[in-house]
Amino acid sequence: MSPTSPSELTSPPAARRAARPGWRDPRLVLGVLVVAVSVLAGASLLGTDEDTPAVWSARKDLPAGTRLTVDLVRQRAVHFPDGADLARYLTGPLPEGEMLSRPVGSGELVPRGALGGSARHLVEVPLRVDVDDVPATVREGSTVDVWVAPRDVSPGDSQRARRVLAEVVVVRLPRVGSSLAPETSRQVIVAVPPGAPLADALGATSTGRVVITRQG
Repeated sequence: MSPTSPSELTSPPAARRAARPGWRDPRLVLGVLVVAVSVLAGASLLGTDEDTPAVWSARKDLPAGTRLTVDLVRQRAVHFPDGADLARYLTGPLPEGEMLSRPVGSGELVPRGALGGSARHLVEVPLRVDVDDVPATVREGSTVDVWVAPRDVSPGDSQRARRVLAEVVVVRLPRVGSSLAPETSRQVIVAVPPGAPLADALGATSTGRVVITRQG
């Protein structure tokens, strides 16, 4: 046997190049499948978002007689498995000014059946009220009571204020004029339901002092 030379002992072994995986390599096929599944899952999620309609819901408790405005409702994305259920609720552009025929609770979806209907039979009644006799918290949509008190009360007079309209909804509250002169009265428009003693209320408010009260 011939002796091994020093150069043969110190030379490193030749490096081997890694072979490129072919298209039949299981790892490559598995990677392609993972990417395809991810793409399909993302497309499915995007399709679900597009198919989820925006439904109008109440920002707060809305009593019957309230006229819808963008300040009172918001849009929520809700998924309905059945299209018939979706048709029951208000979607699309908000029909501003439409009146609710029944109360809608805070966070509740606004049913289409709550628009119009019996609300069309409500009578809008304008009241002229001294500014000091309307709570500052009264807004459009507020439920209020209307009282009438005698204007001129002499000492010992037993006349008392009486409620002429109970739990009616303020549907319009025109802004106070912008003139420099201070306003002494303002208009409050309330919706009166059928059966309310409207004739008696109008007679009382025409001669007495109208006072608006609100609970809560």
